[in-house]
Amino acid sequence: MVIREARAGDMTEILKVMEAAKKIMRQSGNMHQWGDGYPSETVIMNDMEKNGAFVIEDDDEVVGYFAFLPSPEPTYNKIYEGNWFEESLPYHVVHRIASYPDVHGVFSSIMDFCFMHDTNIRIDTHRDNKIMQHNIQKHGFVYCGIIHLLSGDERLAYQKIVSGF
Repeated sequence: MVIREARAGDMTEILKVMEAAKKIMRQSGNMHQWGDGYPSETVIMNDMEKNGAFVIEDDDEVVGYFAFLPSPEPTYNKIYEGNWFEESLPYHVVHRIASYPDVHGVFSSIMDFCFMHDTNIRIDTHRDNKIMQHNIQKHGFVYCGIIHLLSGDERLAYQKIVSGF
């Protein structure tokens, strides 16, 4: 698999990946995350404008998407029922991970990529997203508490810090 920065010309393929990910969520009992047209083309374009939009390709076909954005993440300023590790350190956040259901190893590839670029990564997910929680914990992230999105929706927040590059 190859990870590269997403381009505007990838939008159709990215939106197809997002729809496939939503279908996986619904089939696994996650009925509420990513509703109402989220993530929209506007959200993805915003990721691109910040140079934080990435696609995963397999045999030159887009099979996944994620955003990898530098701190600060405004919704991470306040955490409930827990604490971040080393709050003063800069970090990157991973958002909007999506892939086709028949493609395996996407999360691992994303994490390898992200930790090549930063040693302090934060990520959050919906309480009903058991698949994502499993992947996050499997890759050594530690549960830190609850954050709230700008909409007020709660998310489970995780962090992993590795020493050195």
